[in-house]
Amino acid sequence: MLRIYRQKVPNLRPNILYTSPTDPLAATLVAELSREYDERYGLNDGIPSSVELSRYPARRFQPIDGGTFLLLVENGKAVAGGAFMRGENDSVEVKRVWTHSAHRRRGLARQVMAELEAEAGRRGIRSIVLTTGARQPEAVALYLSLGYEPQFDLDDDWESIGYLEFRKQLAVVDEQFS
Repeated sequence: MLRIYRQKVPNLRPNILYTSPTDPLAATLVAELSREYDERYGLNDGIPSSVELSRYPARRFQPIDGGTFLLLVENGKAVAGGAFMRGENDSVEVKRVWTHSAHRRRGLARQVMAELEAEAGRRGIRSIVLTTGARQPEAVALYLSLGYEPQFDLDDDWESIGYLEFRKQLAVVDEQFS
């Protein structure tokens, strides 16, 4: 299995590991995310909400298909992660941003988002789209704080909207000066 470490700074911040959703290191995070979806959203037409996690094949989150999947790894364990897949035109769609429950309130989701944005920028991506559920106010707060613009009225009833969509235009980086 191909694993690419983006950064190695021992004892300061978790290492960034570019890998695959099928990497055994991701299993704990994916299992916890699955449980969280089911607890927050229950059944949809008799189907567990966690089925959403299998909606896209792992390949969609790999560079060969225009995607990426990363984990933040600390002491050999995944503490947070996230991914994006190719979207329309010059955009990507961020998916599966998650922090393990034992490692929350450390800014790890913010670090995941920063790295996903940086990777998108390195690939020449101009915009990022993402959705979150109505029962994830902490995610809404994070995305707003990172400059994502809601594509819905924040004052509307989020439950009636369903999926809450956000967009962000990325700054164009001139490689000659970076």
